[in-house]
Amino acid sequence: MLELNNRARKILSAITQEYLTTGEAVGSRTVTRRYGVDLSPASVRNVMSDLEELGLIRQPHASAGRVPTDLGLRFFVDSLLKIRQLSPRDREEMASHYSFSTGEVDAVLREAGKVLSDLSSHTVVVMTPRVDLDVLKHIEFVRVKENAVLAVLVNTSGRVHNKLLQLDEPIGNDYLERVTNYLNTLLDGRTLSEVRTLVAEELAAERTRYDALAQRALRMSAQALPAQPPMVFVSGQANLLSHLLTEEGMPTPERLKALFRTLEDHRLLLRLLEQTETAHGIQVFIGAETSVPELSDKTVVAASYGPNERPLGALGVIGPTRMNYSRVIALVDFTAQLLSEVVRRQ
Repeated sequence: MLELNNRARKILSAITQEYLTTGEAVGSRTVTRRYGVDLSPASVRNVMSDLEELGLIRQPHASAGRVPTDLGLRFFVDSLLKIRQLSPRDREEMASHYSFSTGEVDAVLREAGKVLSDLSSHTVVVMTPRVDLDVLKHIEFVRVKENAVLAVLVNTSGRVHNKLLQLDEPIGNDYLERVTNYLNTLLDGRTLSEVRTLVAEELAAERTRYDALAQRALRMSAQALPAQPPMVFVSGQANLLSHLLTEEGMPTPERLKALFRTLEDHRLLLRLLEQTETAHGIQVFIGAETSVPELSDKTVVAASYGPNERPLGALGVIGPTRMNYSRVIALVDFTAQLLSEVVRRQ
């Protein structure tokens, strides 16, 4: 992290705040008049020159003013930004959408994305809970035909997985009940990743070779485990277009196609959100830090949700680098807290 003296920090903060508010290059007189910097315009210009040499601000076109670079925005977010608390009205409006008593977690996540997009005026991506990190709450088998059963897995996140299993030979309801009881005793409270490992170990164990019920139960549970990757819900795609029109005028068709292709590529969005899953707190990716070329002029503000020791998923806001960082960070943080509480209550 760069070290700046108090004078340089004040001037960088003033330039960044003014630019984020107006979108215009900021001159020395604006800094002294509006931000209480007790220096002459000439002294401010000297500091601005130093900040420019450090790569924190730049001079766009022939303008006499300066704007922050991505590096300058990074310094501002990390060292100078004061996060504004959400108003009681915002908190009440957001919290009112999470009074779900059912296990429809996907519906909650979709609604969270829509609410966050509306309040932030940006595009929002929400990742569903990663299956292998989810904890098994209950497993049950329902006989459909003589040689077919429906496997039902209920996770603590509220997600339910159903899978039809074809059996080699008929199975009775009494036997199914014994299978269900055996597996719930063995597997309850473990993540699905741990369940996979335990099932493989039990099938290979010497004692299981002589226990026909255990063998069949374990093989059925192995078939029933879901293997699909997380999904991504995208809300407010039109907000990106709105910001493009405001900042760039009419973007080229190629630019638009590339941007919307990125929002449709869920694998790409998953990789972006995965950077947040294992990190603590709010993550802010500015420009090239997103590692997505089509988002190299955008900012992503993201957070994980779920238990602190084992996050289940993540959500993020995608917007221009000239966004209201204080408000967006507060919105993302509060939404992540709400989703964590929803998941915990399931």
